[in-house]
Amino acid sequence: HRIVEIGCIELDNLIPTKKKFHSYLNPGRKVSEKALEVHGYTDEFLSTKKKFKEISSEFLNFIKDKKLIIHNAEFDISHLNNELQIIGEDKLDNEIIDTLELARNKYPGSQISLDALCKKFRIDNSKRTLHTAIVDCELLAKVYINLIDEKEPSLNFHNQEILSGDKIKENIPYFKKIIKPSEQEIINHKDYIKTSLKKNFFN
Repeated sequence: HRIVEIGCIELDNLIPTKKKFHSYLNPGRKVSEKALEVHGYTDEFLSTKKKFKEISSEFLNFIKDKKLIIHNAEFDISHLNNELQIIGEDKLDNEIIDTLELARNKYPGSQISLDALCKKFRIDNSKRTLHTAIVDCELLAKVYINLIDEKEPSLNFHNQEILSGDKIKENIPYFKKIIKPSEQEIINHKDYIKTSLKKNFFN
């Protein structure tokens, strides 16, 4: 098995910047039926793409000295290191944060796939019809902030996105999503308060 796509987005103080790295890759072999069901990239499509060796320098420069946040990091890192070994490069020595491990420790016994975590945190993952790198990165950035219970990042008007009227001057700041209760949840909460008050009164 070989890598067919790499996608990375850069975060600055947990806020996505405009910097991204994305590349489809020619794996130099036929795509298995099982893999095709996951990512949807055909042999014909990938045959015109660059090989890992051709993009390796750009990729390594992009992640140089950066902390890598990956869901199921052991899987991804093993494949990346295999590609690096094939072209005679050293293994990655970046600091790694595995959101799968974070989720496993925080929610033992629960479903902790990326889709399951998006559902738990009410993050819209409707664009994730297939396993594609950049979409996964954008979703994981939001999942990670929820996993670490981080407060909304503070704005830094020197390097964050600022809106000026209808025009974007720089970047759009990313904030942790506010979860609003549904109508049924509000009704249930009111019923619970009424029941609790009655119990306290009679006690």
